[in-house]
Amino acid sequence: MRRGRVFLYLSLILILLVAGGYLVYNRFFNAPPAGPDSAPTEVVVPDRVDIVVITQNAPRGTVLDETILGLIPVPRELVISGMFTDLAQVVGRQAKFDLDSGIPLTVNMLVDSAAQLSAAGSVASLSIPDGMVAKSIPINRLASVSYALRPGDRVVVIASMQFIDMDADFQTKLPNSTALVYGSSISLGAEGGPPRLTSEVVEGGSVEGRTERSGELSDEQIYVIPSEAQRPRLATQIIIPSATVLHVGDFELEEAGVANVEVPDVVTPPPAEGEEVAPEPEVTPPDNITLIVTPQEAVNLTYLIDSGVDITLALRSAGDSTVIDTQTATIQYFLDDYSIPIPAKLPYGLAPRVDEVPEPGEGESAPAPAP
Repeated sequence: MRRGRVFLYLSLILILLVAGGYLVYNRFFNAPPAGPDSAPTEVVVPDRVDIVVITQNAPRGTVLDETILGLIPVPRELVISGMFTDLAQVVGRQAKFDLDSGIPLTVNMLVDSAAQLSAAGSVASLSIPDGMVAKSIPINRLASVSYALRPGDRVVVIASMQFIDMDADFQTKLPNSTALVYGSSISLGAEGGPPRLTSEVVEGGSVEGRTERSGELSDEQIYVIPSEAQRPRLATQIIIPSATVLHVGDFELEEAGVANVEVPDVVTPPPAEGEEVAPEPEVTPPDNITLIVTPQEAVNLTYLIDSGVDITLALRSAGDSTVIDTQTATIQYFLDDYSIPIPAKLPYGLAPRVDEVPEPGEGESAPAPAP
C-alpha cells in the first residue's frame, strides 16, 4: 500500500516534467526563423487638424461665442481653404445666414457686422429678440420726453382715454335728439300687398331731456334739457410698463448694393466776399418712434391708435427692473387720493372773474382787473 502511493507521486511528477519540457521546447527552441515579414507592423497615425464647427442652430445675424462653437479633428487632406482652426477667429462675428448644427464654418458664412449681412431681410430685424415685434407709434415733443429718447432706451407707454355715454342701439352719443310724429294713416299696398303705415316726422331741433319739479312751484313740472354737449370722462393708465426703443424717426431707405458706404467728408470752402451764405437746412423733429413689444402689446397699440387715444411715453432709468404698478388716474382718484375737497358754493368770491387759469409768458404780467 505504501509502495503504491510512492509510485503514484512519482508518476505525477514525471508527467509535469514532461509537459513543462514540451512547452519550453516549443517556445524557445522551436520558434520560427526571423525574417522581414516577421517584423512588428508600424502603426501609422493620420495627421489631423482641429476645425471650428457650430454646435447648435444659429439664425441669421446670431453673434457667435464659445457656447455655440466647438472643435473637431479631421484629416489634414480634408481641410479646405477658408476653414477656421482657432475659436478666436470666429468669436464675436455674426452668421451671414441661417446655420445648422454641426456645419464646419468657413469665411463666406460669417460677417463682422450687421451691415455686411446678406440682402434678405432688414438690419432692424436683427435687434428684435425672439417672440417680440417692432411697432411704430406717432409722437410729438411732449409725448416723447422732449425728443430725449434714443435707441436702447426703455420707456413706459401711457394711454389717456375719454369715455362718454352712448345709446346702445344707435351707437351714438347721448342725449338723443327729439322729434314729433303725427298724421299716421294706413293704406293698402300695391297689387293687393300688405297694408302700409305712413306718418310724417317733424324734427323738433332739441335734445332729449328729463322732467323735474320746480323748486318754487312743487305742483308744476318743467322739462330740463342739457346746456351743452356731453363732457367726456378722462381716464389715464400705463398700458405697457416697459418697452425698448428700436429707432427714433423714419428708417433710412437704402438701395441694395450701396448701403452703408462711407461717404468722405466734404470740406465746404468759406464763402467769397459778397457771396450769400446758404442757410443751413432746418432740422425736422421726428414724428414717430419704433418700440420693441410683445405681439399682444402691438395689437393693443394698434387698437388705441385707431381709436384716437392719446399715447404718451415716459423714460425709465437705465438698468431699472422695478415692477411698475399704478392706479388709473381719474377725477375721483385725485379727489380721494390727494384729499381734495370740492369747493363750497359761497355767497362771495374774488374779483375780477377768471374763467380760465391764465398762462402768462416770460415778462408778461397778470391780466388787469376788469373795470
